[in-house]
Formats: sequence, C-alpha cells, structure tokens
Amino acid sequence: MARERLQKYLARCGHGSRRRAELLIEKGLVRVNGEVAELGISIDPVKDEVVLHGETVQPPNSLTVMFHKTAGTITSTHDTHDRLTVMDMLPKRVVDAGVLPAGRLDLETEGLLIMTNDGDLLHRITHPRYRCHKEYFVVLSRAPSERVLETLRRGVFLPDVGKETSPAQITRLRRRKDGTASLHIVIHEGMKRQIRRMFSGQGLEVTYLKRISIGKLDLGDLAPGKHRTLKDRDLDMLLHTEVEDKKRPSHQNQREGSSRSGRDSSRSSSRSSSRSSSRDSSDDSSRGSSRGPSRGSSRGSSRGSSRGSSRGSRDSRR
Repeated sequence: MARERLQKYLARCGHGSRRRAELLIEKGLVRVNGEVAELGISIDPVKDEVVLHGETVQPPNSLTVMFHKTAGTITSTHDTHDRLTVMDMLPKRVVDAGVLPAGRLDLETEGLLIMTNDGDLLHRITHPRYRCHKEYFVVLSRAPSERVLETLRRGVFLPDVGKETSPAQITRLRRRKDGTASLHIVIHEGMKRQIRRMFSGQGLEVTYLKRISIGKLDLGDLAPGKHRTLKDRDLDMLLHTEVEDKKRPSHQNQREGSSRSGRDSSRSSSRSSSRSSSRDSSDDSSRGSSRGPSRGSSRGSSRGSSRGSSRGSRDSRR
C-alpha cells in the first residue's frame, strides 16, 4: 500500500482536520511503532502502528451525511453555554461513528451542512484551494444597487480579518413590494459570517440566510432538522465543482488553440490565394504584352513594306 503523511492519515481516521492532526503530532501525543512521531513523516497504514492517547488509530467505516440545520442550532461538537449543537440533532449511531461538521453555519443561518468522519473529504470541502462552491439564498433589508452587486462580485476587503474575499457569483435578484430583496450568491471560502459581513460592509442587512447547495449537491426537500446518509453518487456531486474547475482550463485552451489554428489556416490560405492570383495576373499581363505588340508590329511592318513596294513599282513605270 502507498505511504501516507501521518497528519493526513489521522484526519482520515476521524481525528479532526489535517491542521488539528498536525497540532497533535507537534504536542508529542502521537506514536508510530512505539516512538514519538515527528511532523512530516509518512507511514504505511498497513504495516505501521499509530497510537494516539494510548489507543491504536484505525480508519473507521466511512460515513457522510447531509443535514438540514435549523436556525438557533450551534455548528459545533459541544457548547459551553448549554445550547443545542448539530450533534444533538443526530442519532447516537451517527455521532458514535465520529462524524464532524465540514465547515460552519452561524447560529441564525440554516440549510445544508455536511457531516463526515472522512478527514480527507472534510479537508476537500472546507479548504479554499479546492474551490468547493457553496450556494446561498439571501434576503436583504433593501434592494442593492447594481454598483454594489458589481463590487461584491469582484470581491470586498473585510477589515476585521485583513483579507479580501474572492469573486462571488450573484444571480436571481428579486425586488419585493415591501422594499426588501432576495438573491442567490455562490462563494467557495468560509470565513466567519462572511456573507453577512460582505453585505453589511455595503450598508445592507441580511435578514435571512440559507445554504441550499454544496458543489452540485442540493438540499432538495430534506426537512429541517433531518439528515440523510450520502451514497457514492452523492459524494461525486458534492465534489463536482472541484473536478470541473480543474478540467475547464484544458478544454478552454483546446478550443482557443483550435480557433487560433483555424484563423491562422484561413489567413495562410488567403495569403496563398492572393499571391497566386497576383502571379497569374502578372503572367497574363506579360503574355498579353508580348503577344499583342509582336503581332501588331508584325502586321504593321508587313503592310508598310507591301505598300512601299507597290508605290515604288508604279513610280518606276511612270
């Protein structure tokens, strides 16, 4: 079996994100074949023994569920203020399987949340590098101007985190009779309260926020507070955006290359035709000028000579 980075193996076995696994290794809490592990080492999952907190680490049976989070529920594994968490909304067998939330939805936001014990999948959903798109339905306190929408589409600077958001897709703007508005927005990042802060920076309040899809996986008709176990085809849809983003540039380059090739071929053919036409015209002109004057001068010369001889003969008889 192929060797694997220790932190990736720990994440895959359900011990949090890769970053959390790195912290466990740095703290000296992980042992490999009886020795304290160092950050950056690779292991053979079949031959090497990995121990954390005195227990052997083994990959669990993979389990991923989609959950319809309701407003007022905390996206966390526990809460110190006696509030309900998303873990309280799942059956014990699912919680015992070691699932963790793949990203967060804030307290008042509802919608699609992925819960998984596959650390690698969790990483691919949450890390901005993989550009896993999340779509939200947003209701605003008032309708935004086109200038504001274009600003948000390009990306805005968030002072409290010192970062600029990546470009967003904003569609389906609907202006309501009561002066409010709704729209859809797609982002691939997950900064804390990102969408609410993006709009508040433009003087707009988000009054309702719901995540409706991740990748190509839609929330659909899943009832609030309910969950559904995902199958392989669901996981493919979940990561569909990432795959398409990787493929699209090569297809685009092929189309552009084919287009350029066609244009170059057309230009080349045009130049070749132009040069051929020019040569033919020049050759015809040359042949015409050589034949025309030659015949004319020959006839003229013959007639002139004949007339001259006739006159000379008449003059001699006289």
